[in-house]
Amino acid sequence: MPTHASSIDVKPFSVRLNFHGDLGFFLRSRTRSGSIERSLSEKTSVKDVIESCGIPHPEVDVILVDGQTVGFAHTLARDAELDVFPVENCGPLLKEKRLQVSFISKFVADGHLGKLTRNLRLLGFDVAYDRKADDRQLLEVMTRENRALLTRDRRLLMHAIVQHGYCPRSQNADEQTIEVIRRFNLLGLIAPFTRCLHCNDELREVAKADVIEKLEPLTKIYYEQFRRCTGCGQIYWPGSHFEKLQKRIEIIQSRLTGKKGA
Repeated sequence: MPTHASSIDVKPFSVRLNFHGDLGFFLRSRTRSGSIERSLSEKTSVKDVIESCGIPHPEVDVILVDGQTVGFAHTLARDAELDVFPVENCGPLLKEKRLQVSFISKFVADGHLGKLTRNLRLLGFDVAYDRKADDRQLLEVMTRENRALLTRDRRLLMHAIVQHGYCPRSQNADEQTIEVIRRFNLLGLIAPFTRCLHCNDELREVAKADVIEKLEPLTKIYYEQFRRCTGCGQIYWPGSHFEKLQKRIEIIQSRLTGKKGA
């Protein structure tokens, strides 16, 4: 006789999952109410049951099983009711019971999030981005450099190796930027025009005399303040594009702080 329990030792059971906050975004339209019933016939981890409903584990911050907080590895083997909460909707639940960290400032974005990447870099955030990177390369950069993964590919977020990540709900880059800043508590770290929009390295103020040979004739005449990328050498100055970028930053910041834009 076997000395350990197997799946045939478990009687069929059902699990009811109640998804709170904006986790309904990941559910099919007919289940957007937030509740799903699952019939199981073998022991199953909480993580696997939640992800079978389409919810990537990096989006889940607190899990209650029959009112008790549990981790992703908790095993279900009998009838149970689960309450699943996103990062921003945990109510009075204890912080030490949460599964996600709320603050991360380094990211890697997939190839479909180029505009979001540009916005985040514009605001001073470190975002690794390669438009042609495949899933394996994204996961390697994420792991090696301890970054949070930004992607709208929920299956990519479900990889077991992903510890921190976020799926932007909106398809609009400015809305996505606001989402990411709120999700990872980055409002206090916004530092516009401090990071290269092209290669992601930091910008440093540089004397006009040090870059004058690389400037166009009219730029030499009309501008005195310059910054140079410490990586690729790209030179930045407050030209005609600067006012448009400033306006975008002001709109994003006003949305984050609740103040009306100018």
